[in-house]
Amino acid sequence: MSQSKKADIHDLYEKSVQNVEHEIEFMQETYINIKGKRAYVYREDFCGTALSSFNWIKQGENFEAIAIDNDYSVLDWSIKNRLNKLNVSELKRISMIESDVNQVNAKKSDVLAAFNFSYFTFKTRKELGLYFKNTYDSLKDDGLLFLDLFGGSEAYQELEERTEHQGFTYVWKQNNFYPLTSFLDCSISFEFPDGTTIQDAFRYQWRLWTAPEIRELLLESGYKKVMFFWEGEDEEGEGNGEFFHEDKGEPDLSWIAYVVAEK
Repeated sequence: MSQSKKADIHDLYEKSVQNVEHEIEFMQETYINIKGKRAYVYREDFCGTALSSFNWIKQGENFEAIAIDNDYSVLDWSIKNRLNKLNVSELKRISMIESDVNQVNAKKSDVLAAFNFSYFTFKTRKELGLYFKNTYDSLKDDGLLFLDLFGGSEAYQELEERTEHQGFTYVWKQNNFYPLTSFLDCSISFEFPDGTTIQDAFRYQWRLWTAPEIRELLLESGYKKVMFFWEGEDEEGEGNGEFFHEDKGEPDLSWIAYVVAEK
């Protein structure tokens, strides 16, 4: 059997795209710095395999997570591959909900996150504003919203990037970009040493939102403060995974930032 036939696309995605340990550390440190205490209740929108939620509750017996996605197949994958590995206490502290993020009825959280640019699925100001208003209402009074954002001139180009991982190559492709709508058609594929591939394992139809648009919509939705955290660079000028508070940014060809909105 070929390597592509044996591979699990959700496992490959987690290994090549996600770094939930870093995200949780960043969210906790930021929450402590702003609020002077730890966050305990976490809501993960567009959760996919809910890897972040499962890691969140590993912090201790007082930590709870709510994982929300409208795709039953990916939630089912997580149920089959993760829930059976939790103990009784952990099972009580995680909720997996199949729902539209705008319609879910869930417990209010200290922290709410929509990572991996998932909120780019909203393509109009009205749609994104509605989502931001719903996140505002879903947070406790001292809650924080966390988003990630990418940009730079390369974000507006049609391009293909390859990243080597152990046992496979991750391929990010921006297939089409339309300047007058800011719509971006992109995909993730995987290539293997035996020459086989999983083409378009994931495909996205997004609007590429800008930082000023995000800030304005969050403030219009009720948030009192919006902060951006910019990724630092290593000696070779590549992103180093460390983020610091920044008000203006740098005109890099490609950049990633976190957005933190304070209720």
